[in-house]
Amino acid sequence: MASVTIIPALPQNWAEPSSPAKSISPLVQRKLIPAGSAYLAHVRRAINNLSFEEYDIHIAEERQRLEALNADGLNGEDDLGVGEEEESPDLLLLDAKEWKKQDHYQVLGLSHLRYKATPAQIKIAHRKKVLKHHPDKKAGLSQTTNDDAFFKCIQKAHEVLTNAEKRRQFDSVDPYYMALEEDVPTAADFKGKTNDVDFFFKEWVPVYEMEARFSKKTPVPMLGSFDDPKETVEAFYDFWYNFDSWRSFEYLDKEVNEGSDSRDDKRYTEKKNKTERARRKKEDTARLRSLVDITLGLDPRIKRIKQEEKEAREAKKKNKGGNNIVAEAKAKAEEAKRKAEEEAKQKEEADNVARAEAKKAKAAAANAAKKARRQQRAAEGGEA
Repeated sequence: MASVTIIPALPQNWAEPSSPAKSISPLVQRKLIPAGSAYLAHVRRAINNLSFEEYDIHIAEERQRLEALNADGLNGEDDLGVGEEEESPDLLLLDAKEWKKQDHYQVLGLSHLRYKATPAQIKIAHRKKVLKHHPDKKAGLSQTTNDDAFFKCIQKAHEVLTNAEKRRQFDSVDPYYMALEEDVPTAADFKGKTNDVDFFFKEWVPVYEMEARFSKKTPVPMLGSFDDPKETVEAFYDFWYNFDSWRSFEYLDKEVNEGSDSRDDKRYTEKKNKTERARRKKEDTARLRSLVDITLGLDPRIKRIKQEEKEAREAKKKNKGGNNIVAEAKAKAEEAKRKAEEEAKQKEEADNVARAEAKKAKAAAANAAKKARRQQRAAEGGEA
């Protein structure tokens, strides 16, 4: 049976509270700025027609989905698709003391990117390698004794690739590209294929794409296509014959002997390193110029341009020969006109001379008659 609750009666001295002394402030219309996380949440709810509860559920589900996608031990951070390359047995046996001989990109699993790898990708790749090869994590799980050495290689690779100057020095002598430089096409490879346009571009386009990464000037003109005009071809060779490279060879410098504090040893080593850098730089410049010389000699566009210029000269010469008859007739007409004008001018001058002589003779005759009359009058006056 339900119990009954009895509400006590109000006290006899109770009175209804009076209204506050101050009046309520009037309503004021304010302009809201459409910005901020609250506004964005409102827009999402409005677009998707969600209530507050439904929106919270949607956010939680989306967060779980992203965590599942990025569940790689990196606190939900996107791994950018790096650091997952398979490690060969030889790579795992690297000697940390020989760090200058190691491929830093390969150590961090960035072989497919190399100089194109971004700082963010290097950071993620390093973190993955550390999680996988940290000595504390590997302790007791492996019988190999080189885990610590490879971990030091990882740390050294990260040190080099995160320092802009050191990374540029390593990129200058990247072993992957150094091997490719030894396998560039030669003139002998084109024997019997001088007219094969597709083969020419297939062989040389990758070479110039590889060399372009050293240019101080951008954009770098690439090899182009067979139909490029003369101006484009000339601009290409002008750029590459005057190629301004930032490539340097400090990475190959020999280190001063460990434990040596001799200043003479340091000065000698520095001097020798400087000489070697200059020699390598000179050889690299000559190597690139030789590539450009070979390319110019084999370039089918040069042959096409020369043929077009030859045809243009022959066409001009042919048109010039056809116009010779017209030009000669015109010249003869102009010569005849000139002679006629000269004859007319000479005749006019002769007539003017004849008229002047006649006028002069007439004047002389008049003077003689006048003189005779004066003499006659003088004679008649003497007789009288």
